[in-house]
Amino acid sequence: SRYWHGDNLPFDGPGGILAHAFFPKTHREGDVHFDYDETWTIGNNLGTDLLQVAAHEFGHVLGLQHTAVSKSLMSPFYIFRYPLSLSEDDKQGIQYLYGKPKQDPDPTPTQPSELPQPDLETNEITNVEPVQPDACDTAFDAAATIRGELFFFKSRYVWRLRAGKLQDGYPALASRHWQGIPSSVDATFEDPLGNIWFFQDSQYWIYDGERRVSGPTPIVELGLPAAPVQAALVWGAEKNKIYIFSGGNYWRFNPHTRQVDNIYPRTMADWRGVPQEIDAAFQDEFGFAYFLRGRDYWKFDPVQVKVLEGYPRQISQDFFSCAPSS
Repeated sequence: SRYWHGDNLPFDGPGGILAHAFFPKTHREGDVHFDYDETWTIGNNLGTDLLQVAAHEFGHVLGLQHTAVSKSLMSPFYIFRYPLSLSEDDKQGIQYLYGKPKQDPDPTPTQPSELPQPDLETNEITNVEPVQPDACDTAFDAAATIRGELFFFKSRYVWRLRAGKLQDGYPALASRHWQGIPSSVDATFEDPLGNIWFFQDSQYWIYDGERRVSGPTPIVELGLPAAPVQAALVWGAEKNKIYIFSGGNYWRFNPHTRQVDNIYPRTMADWRGVPQEIDAAFQDEFGFAYFLRGRDYWKFDPVQVKVLEGYPRQISQDFFSCAPSS
């Protein structure tokens, strides 16, 4: 199944939620749904192992809930293991529900360790890290102004700021906005036509709003080297200049021709006061550029063409109202 598929429990594209199943004595008891957009494999870690996820979901169909035992098949977080095997906790769980084999005279097994569970009809297995990144303790992968709002990206997650305030419900999975987005984003920008570009490793994707229109496409087709893009910046009053940064160099990119200008690359020395290597960049509504590296940022003056005095400053403190860190 893909995204919305008739049970009010939509999938979210690659990564995130892998599958879900319905418990016994529910209106869909026995149903198991798999996310079509995962890269499914059998017996290797080149994608998501279908047999392992299926066995987990069949456990739910039989009545097993999630367990706090990390090595259990019924752990809520997917970690590839081969060959597939049941832990003692898995065995105790199924025997608690259905009893031990008749030839085994041992006493009734103790109840397995379980996480507290709400009274739901279904359980999901995900490969998302169990703890969301904390904006107060995070070096972001990418940032961009999109539709007048500021987005920060880290791993599979996105933070959304409007008028300087973090919006309710964030951080959230980036795939909730952009279905099929790569599992992490190296750089992103919104071009003058409103298209949103995402870069990961040596490929890029283009979205019209939340709809993917192309990608993945090799970045060498843009005239860039086959190396990960570190940051992208929409620059200028008309927002018609786009700069792409990688490996201490930068290129000016024309989104209409989808090619970099032939006088590039140039070195980061042109951006006076900006670090040689950066993680992300964006422009605010007043024309100032922001360059992120680690947990710090530098504010760049478009008139003086250099970093303002008093920088770097902490991203967490100025954008997320966190306490200053040492």
